[in-house]
Amino acid sequence: MESLSPLYDNLKRFVPLDTELEDQLASIARIATLKKREFLDQPGVVSHYRNYILQGAFYSYHLDADGKEHTVQIALEDWFVSDFYSYITQSPATLYVQAMEDSTLIQFHYNDIEALCKKSHLLSEYFRVTTEKAFAFSRKRALTNLSLSAEERYLELLRRYPEMNRRFPQKVIASYLGISAEFLSKIKKRLHT
Repeated sequence: MESLSPLYDNLKRFVPLDTELEDQLASIARIATLKKREFLDQPGVVSHYRNYILQGAFYSYHLDADGKEHTVQIALEDWFVSDFYSYITQSPATLYVQAMEDSTLIQFHYNDIEALCKKSHLLSEYFRVTTEKAFAFSRKRALTNLSLSAEERYLELLRRYPEMNRRFPQKVIASYLGISAEFLSKIKKRLHT
């Protein structure tokens, strides 16, 4: 399955990959397409798939009691996306995960990937390492939100992901940074004067 090549490249950054494991992954993979604004996960429904983004952009958010969105994750090509807590615990999701663009994913069902991880130490090691990295990034993001100004957080986001302004609406970026869209607009204006 040629379209799995980007995923194989991602795995090779962390573990050696042989054709046997490639074939095993191909046998349980499915390609899914989502249209812009379509939901991948929604609260109350268990997230059964580990989703690797081949093409597209997603954001995960929580709605508070007042209906305000709080962006938890922004995800692009070569990233995994889902309500990870729901996926890992196989309990109902609490996040909305929505496509921001027409998108293509490689999906692996929870039961299939768990069975394959029991057979393959390398695949299990890959998911351990990438989960640890995701946890470390989440911790760093929390500390950044506490220690950097809104402008510094915005500049850091653009440094790491320069295409954010082109691919995500200002309200999503602002929510991800923990500020209002109006305040982000003021920051942008100040930076461009």
